[in-house]
Amino acid sequence: KEPPCTEPYARWCERSANQLMVSLLLDWYNFWDEKCAGDEAGKALEKIASLCPAPSDGKREQTFNPQMDMPVVEADGYLYIGTLEIPALGLKLPVMSSWSYPKMKIAPCRYTGSAYLDNLILAAHNYSTHFGRLGELTKGDAVIFTDTVGNQFFYQVDEITRLEGTAVEEMEAGEWDLTLFTCTLDSRSRITVRCVRTQEDEEESMQPELIP
Repeated sequence: KEPPCTEPYARWCERSANQLMVSLLLDWYNFWDEKCAGDEAGKALEKIASLCPAPSDGKREQTFNPQMDMPVVEADGYLYIGTLEIPALGLKLPVMSSWSYPKMKIAPCRYTGSAYLDNLILAAHNYSTHFGRLGELTKGDAVIFTDTVGNQFFYQVDEITRLEGTAVEEMEAGEWDLTLFTCTLDSRSRITVRCVRTQEDEEESMQPELIP
């Protein structure tokens, strides 16, 4: 028994097959792109670990001069300011000193600010191996940034929100010590995580021996 409307049906089948092929190719590309991003970040993390000292005992160079540039190390032609850890997500990632879209295919990047001035903003793609799971964080979750000379900064998540992709001034507004952000899957908005320094970290940075 022949199907009704044979010619339209054939065209529909052809369109459906083409759409399925495009969808499969897109899924494969996204999987490959994300895997490459995770591999590149892992390689950079290993290189940085070999170039940087272990975390310090609390004595911080930036305590004497908060205005100083954050020191960098070079790995495979890129400059990095340190590493970021998010224990709740099982993430430890290198952080580049400046941002661009090609750089974010490798690792999270400094968008603006400094850990020494308590206004650091970091951006990354929404790969699951980078910032794609920021929306899973909850208030109080720990975040740790370690610079290239071993200074550690301890934060906790204080607020999670969404900002429009064009809300540049709003992204930089406020007195947050650390901000992490990434785009949503439709790229229309930014998942934004605001963090504050923990009391323990602030007390450590004010030890008497650090006062000039």
